[in-house]
Amino acid sequence: MPPHHWITARSLSMRNTRIIHNKLAGKKTIRQPKTELEKRTAALSRWIHTYLSMISFVILLFFAVTGFTLNHADWFGNKPQVKKYNGAMDPKWVKTKDTSAVPKLDIVEFLRKANGIKGAVNEFRIDDGDVSISFNGPGYAADVYIDRSNGKYKVTETRFGLVAVLNDLHKGRDAGKGWAILIDIAAVFMILVSLTGIIMIFFMNKKRLNGLLLALIGFIVVYLIYRLFVK
Repeated sequence: MPPHHWITARSLSMRNTRIIHNKLAGKKTIRQPKTELEKRTAALSRWIHTYLSMISFVILLFFAVTGFTLNHADWFGNKPQVKKYNGAMDPKWVKTKDTSAVPKLDIVEFLRKANGIKGAVNEFRIDDGDVSISFNGPGYAADVYIDRSNGKYKVTETRFGLVAVLNDLHKGRDAGKGWAILIDIAAVFMILVSLTGIIMIFFMNKKRLNGLLLALIGFIVVYLIYRLFVK
């Protein structure tokens, strides 16, 4: 028998011996991919699952924690801190009869600089006697009323606390486009981590059936909770 055939036969014998030993010892046996496509699929799934899990760790932890605080908002509710103060601006900005000539951007920037108002402008309304402006941000709100006859204004600023900020960030409320993009990225990460986890289970002979059964049980439990408790 040629030497290379003897080495091949010996290698196969040793491999079979290790498999039998692992089975007897109750060790997990991972099915080796047969085709080149299976090899690439297994390797790519493992790579995506591992590194995306690490990259998205902070994001997933944040949305998990804030999901809990959001679901139990009454446990973490803080008394809102309300501040009221007065001020005055150039009456020429609001006294004009032509409402389209009111410099909205100048007024908003003046209020931000003079009073430290945060958040995005949610509403800018001009009536006959006054101008009302609403600012909103995560866990934050400010309402401004300006007297058009003299430029004097009143500000009511409300801060709802840290937990309210986190809950609004979880929902993407008044957080801006940048944060909305981050939520989309987090959603894509969660989908990829979940799908690659399912793909990886198909390459684990001893764990495949139990893993798929647990996934099915999880789906059934969620569906039953929805049917029984959601009116």
